[in-house]
Order: sequence, then C-alpha cells, then structure tokens
Amino acid sequence: MTTPDLAVEGLVKHFADHRAVEDLSFTVERGSFFSILGPSGCGKTTLLRMIAGFTVPDGGTIRIGGRSMHGVAPNRRPVNMVFQQLALFPMMSVGENIAFGLARRGVVKPERHRRVEAMLERVGLAGAARKRVDELSGGQRQRVAIARSLVLEPTLLLLDEPLGALDLKLREHMKIELKQLQAAFGTTFVYITHDQSEALVLSDHVAVMNHGRFEQLGTPQELYYRPATAFVAGFVGANNRIAGRVTAHDGELAELTTTDGWVVRARNSGGLSLGGAAAAFVRPEVASLERAADRLPSDHVQYAGKVQSLLFDGANSAVLLNEERSGFEFRVALPQTGRFADLKVGERVTFGFDPQRAICFNA
Repeated sequence: MTTPDLAVEGLVKHFADHRAVEDLSFTVERGSFFSILGPSGCGKTTLLRMIAGFTVPDGGTIRIGGRSMHGVAPNRRPVNMVFQQLALFPMMSVGENIAFGLARRGVVKPERHRRVEAMLERVGLAGAARKRVDELSGGQRQRVAIARSLVLEPTLLLLDEPLGALDLKLREHMKIELKQLQAAFGTTFVYITHDQSEALVLSDHVAVMNHGRFEQLGTPQELYYRPATAFVAGFVGANNRIAGRVTAHDGELAELTTTDGWVVRARNSGGLSLGGAAAAFVRPEVASLERAADRLPSDHVQYAGKVQSLLFDGANSAVLLNEERSGFEFRVALPQTGRFADLKVGERVTFGFDPQRAICFNA
C-alpha cells in the first residue's frame, strides 16, 4: 500500500477558549488535489499553518511522506506554501524569484539556470526569466509563485486562498490552469478556500470544515449529491432551504410543514422525529417550471407560484417564485433552451420537484 503524502491524526489547536481545530484525522494520497472548504474562521488556515510548521499543535500528529513532523522546523519540512499575496520579490526578475530557494539550498548557478528555464517552460512562461515581476499580469504572477514553489520539488504544495485577490474572469481562468498544472507535475496539492466553486472544480477530494471539524470528506460529486449534514447541504452549491416541522416520516421520505402551512416532501436523512424542527434542501436545478399544471413530470409534487423576479445570467439564469399559499420564496433554474425567455414578473406558474431529489435534515 502506498504511503500517503499527508497523514493527520487527532490534531488539536486551541487559542484560549477558541477551538480552532478539534480532533482532526485524515489522509491525502500521493499526487492528489485535496481542498479544505469552509467559511471564514472555521480553522482551515490554522490547519494549513500547522502542516507547514508555522503553528505548533496542542495535540495530535502530522506525517508528511510517512515521516513525523514533530519538532521539525518549517524550513526543514518537504513543504512549500503559496499565499494569496504571492510574496514575490519586486526587486528581482522572474528568474531570480524562481531561483531564490535553490540558491538558499546551495544549488550551483548553472544548475539553477537550467532548472528555472525548465520550470518556466512547464508553466507556460518560457523566455520570461529576465522580466520584472511588475511587467506580468495577475495570472502570470500566480504561475511564477507556483513555479518558485514547485522548482524545490516539495512533497506537498500548500495553497492558502491563492486566487482570492484575482478578478472574477481571471479567477475562472486560473482554476483551469491550476488543475492542469497539478495534473502535469503530479505534486500533491493541499488547497484551502471559502469558495465552493473553486473546491468543486479543482479537487479530487474536498473536506468541508466548520467550527474546527470536518463535517464531510468526499469527492465533489459526493458532497454535492449526497450531503451528510445540513451544513454541507447549505454550504456546497445553491439550495432552497425550507424550514418547518416534521409532520410525517417513514424510512424513505419525510413530510415537512412550514409555519405558513406549505407542505413539502423530501428524502429522510435519518434521525428525524415527529413534530421536530427540520429543514429540507432542494437545489434549483432539480425543480421544474411550467405554465400549465398538467405538464410537470409525474414524479414531481406540484405547487402553484407567482414570478417575483427574473435572474438572467445566461446559462445560469433562474427565476425567484413565491409559493402561492405560503408566499415562500423559491428559486428555480431556468432551462437553457430559452423556452421561458418571455417570462414576466407577476406571471402565475406551476413548479415542482421529485421528493427523492430533495433531502431533509434535523434543524
């Protein structure tokens, strides 16, 4: 069995009364892209800093490449880190930035030059060694920061919100570039972000972190289609959250009634109690919209609604409806066929969803 590049067991870190990281255990396989996803303050940066050696754990063990990191200084660990600010040296050329770590390790100049040129070619910046950092675009600077880390051949590359300072269009472009770079180099990436789109697009496995613990660890598809907790269901992807009381349930489906009297059915996640507070989650793309009541699929529970507002965003367009009886605001993704291009605010419609494609959790 291959030794994982990263193995964490029982890791704990407290700051006074704040539990930043609480009894975390997980492994990251060699050559994989592993993301830690969570809101600000959930402990993900503290976790990354402990792996890098900048923060000392209160308990637990960290093994990198099978070797314990207990007492190993940051500069002695087979790890490099890329920060959101990139921390490139503005007074150095691109080539000098990439060669900096090699020089510190005593690599002779001809070998440094060879490795820098080879690295620049691999990250798509061939011929840029003599350029100044301020002559580069944001995406090019990002690649230089990654090249500077990868040239040292670390076991792990740790990335702390590296795309956070980029504009939206460049961020979308760099997501694809990062995924391609990681695949090309085969280096294990451990990536932290609060952006669920980044985590889903980039990763082989994602850990969703909340209050110092992992709520769920799995593939992007597992997190999206089979969330294990209400937090994961609400945090990963868009969702309609419908809160109410459980008015009926069996082993497969639960019936939930809101305070305004709207009754919905969803898959029973387990542990529900009759009369207990619960929340159902329905993704906008699993709901269907029709102008005529008899046109919804046969497995959909049908509701009447009125168009509150239209959210046009090309392929990601949606409509906000008010359920007729309760007034509950419900979001439905519009099909890309343009069939509802003439939909108007105030128009009455029919909508519904298959209860098997919604899920209900204890509140």
